[in-house]
Amino acid sequence: MRSDKWHLTEDVDDFLARAGEFLRSRPALHTTQLTAIEKLRTGGEDARGSLFGRLESQGEVRAVFFRRPTLRLLPSALSPAQADSLAARLLDGGHVAGGVLADDATADAFVEVWRRRTGAVPVRDWGARLHRLGTLTPPAPVPAGRGRPVGERNHEHLMRWCREFAADVGEAVTIDAGTWAGTRFAEKRYTYWETPDGTPVSMAGSNPLVGGQVRIDPVYTPAASRGRGYAGAVTVDASRAALAAGATDVVLFTDPANRTSNALYRRIGYLPLADFTGYAFRQPADQR
Repeated sequence: MRSDKWHLTEDVDDFLARAGEFLRSRPALHTTQLTAIEKLRTGGEDARGSLFGRLESQGEVRAVFFRRPTLRLLPSALSPAQADSLAARLLDGGHVAGGVLADDATADAFVEVWRRRTGAVPVRDWGARLHRLGTLTPPAPVPAGRGRPVGERNHEHLMRWCREFAADVGEAVTIDAGTWAGTRFAEKRYTYWETPDGTPVSMAGSNPLVGGQVRIDPVYTPAASRGRGYAGAVTVDASRAALAAGATDVVLFTDPANRTSNALYRRIGYLPLADFTGYAFRQPADQR
């Protein structure tokens, strides 16, 4: 009987040829890997430091991981035994993990085995709830105005709103004309909700269609325009566009502690799917 075995490669095309079907089999749960790998494959991110792996058993792929150039691992769902075998395979090959981002159970399992094997101290630095669209349900009543695609003439305004969004959620990123192409905001399509006089009051971004899924991100309404239904309306508009483009799964992440946004997305048809957590690994000396 063939035993489970992790196969590692630095070749993204080879990895996708062997493990792409597995990723596409659960596009909602694999949204982060699908989107990040596509950006790397198309040259939107420097590939140096990337590593890919698939766990095979009986000739079938059972699990995968992607290590980003930042050295953070993005594994699919792993059992504790699979997490342990991945940690062992990485260490046997002299590979470093700077952190992990995965569903809660997988993240906890990998954190435990990596700490046990290396002494690294995990520092939780991200958490979110993944939602998948069920039946799209426009808000009632729909606020006055309409959605429209954001064009090049709105680029300066769009960058300002992305800066404001990043500040709101605590992202340390520089967003201006010189850095825009290298940020995670650049590859998205954006929709504005504008009032009848043409004033933008809210925006929603959406990642490119990959593997059947589109992720809505970010959704932002300036503070002065909040509480009027604009975020729900623009998210519905962006979600409708994703479905029209052929997405089978439309997803988004929320802060589980934000009851307002979670309730909003539930009303327009998004259902909780799984909670995800990110950890950075620090050596004990780094904590001094």
